[in-house]
Amino acid sequence: MTGAQVGICYGMMGNDLPPATEVIALYKQHNIKRMRLYDPNQAALNALRDSGIEVMLGVPNSDLQRLSNPSDANSWVKNNVLNFWPSVRFRYIAVGNEISPVNGGTSWMAPFVLPALVNVFNAVRAAGLQDQIKVSIAVDMTLIGTSYPPSAGAFRGDVISYLAPIVGHLSYAKTPLFANIYTYFSYSDNPRDISLPYALFTSPSVLVWDSGRGYQNLFDAMLDSLYSALERLGGGNTLDVVVSESGWPSAGGFGTTSDNAGTYLSNLIRHVEGGTPKRPGRAIETYIFAMFDENQKQPELEKHFGAFSPNKQPKYNLNFGKKL
Repeated sequence: MTGAQVGICYGMMGNDLPPATEVIALYKQHNIKRMRLYDPNQAALNALRDSGIEVMLGVPNSDLQRLSNPSDANSWVKNNVLNFWPSVRFRYIAVGNEISPVNGGTSWMAPFVLPALVNVFNAVRAAGLQDQIKVSIAVDMTLIGTSYPPSAGAFRGDVISYLAPIVGHLSYAKTPLFANIYTYFSYSDNPRDISLPYALFTSPSVLVWDSGRGYQNLFDAMLDSLYSALERLGGGNTLDVVVSESGWPSAGGFGTTSDNAGTYLSNLIRHVEGGTPKRPGRAIETYIFAMFDENQKQPELEKHFGAFSPNKQPKYNLNFGKKL
């Protein structure tokens, strides 16, 4: 069933976006069965009641320090999760987004990620929901130090002490890591070595051979390098990855066209049904970034990741499968 594994991230950084009730109706109209929300927006959560849409709910980075206090984490879960459950079908909670101990903008928050993660997990477990609602963190690929070849994938040395206890907790809780994976940025940063077809899933043949595994697209290579890095960190080969963001901008930068973006998204939806060379035959749960073009984001290309325009018209012909 095409699209069964695919959700869309509902970002709200635009001043011309439709109200939440209309957005939920749009998800249902297009058979989009999963949503990533970046914060517990009350209008969106109320609109999601009885929709059948499964939700990845974000703890905003600005709340991490507060949620490193267990009683604050309990209140957050009570107010934003238990108050809406089960009429809102929470699937995941993402505690923070793209925090890195070596990125100047977010490094000060890094010490709060593990305590907030554990406190939110404990609050969910206290409600008896630990099997229904999995609690994790969302990382970006800047934490990877070695990505090529994929079997050599490894985290940067200076993020190991941050990630190791988090990965240990996720392994113990049998919870996937969330990762934002963009072939677009790898391609636009290095078009000399990375071909456009390799980044868009349109290469007619294998471009990279690695330990007997053939890679025909960059998405698989990036995801498998992350799996290799997790194995090296002691996550074993049992820790799964959910791709919590992936997309391609239609304007505003190098290689940004509507054709490229539509090709990437339609191929991504088809591709994630099937797994990677390292983990074949297992569908990859994936969230497209993003639902709408968001005109308050910077730099310019960040305004053009939408699968839909703010007037609710689809920018591309994407197939999300059968109706809910």
